[in-house]
Amino acid sequence: MKNKFRLLIAGFLLSAFLSACGEDPELTQFRNNIENFCTEISQIDTAINSIDATSEGAVAELLSHLDSLEDAFKGFAELDFPAEFDYLEEIADQAGEYMSTAVSSYHDAYGGEGYDEYIAAYASENYSRAYKRVQIIITFLHGETPEDVDLQIE
Repeated sequence: MKNKFRLLIAGFLLSAFLSACGEDPELTQFRNNIENFCTEISQIDTAINSIDATSEGAVAELLSHLDSLEDAFKGFAELDFPAEFDYLEEIADQAGEYMSTAVSSYHDAYGGEGYDEYIAAYASENYSRAYKRVQIIITFLHGETPEDVDLQIE
């Protein structure tokens, strides 16, 4: 969840990177969509981190916020990337799929007779993979190549 703060900062930097006078409307809309996504996940992250873990409704509240996060990631996966960033759409789709798997798994981990740590670990791994893909996309949008990723982009 610490990555979300870095993601928000990266999103704001991305908006500065993509903004320019006389910018093409498609790129402007894309920039706004990315900025909105980063803002939304930052707000959800804040809400998740403010849950009182000792409260009776903590699990329900967490799962509700995770559902919102899944919706945000689905919207991100559905974005139409401008032609110059078209090669990143598949990675955005993967991010959405990983987050959906993570949220479903968190529901399973908390939904049975008790907490299932193995399912929660699986959920956490998918959650991390989803965020890693968003970080990769933002890095490419900044015109950089991620150093810690083995990707083949055509």
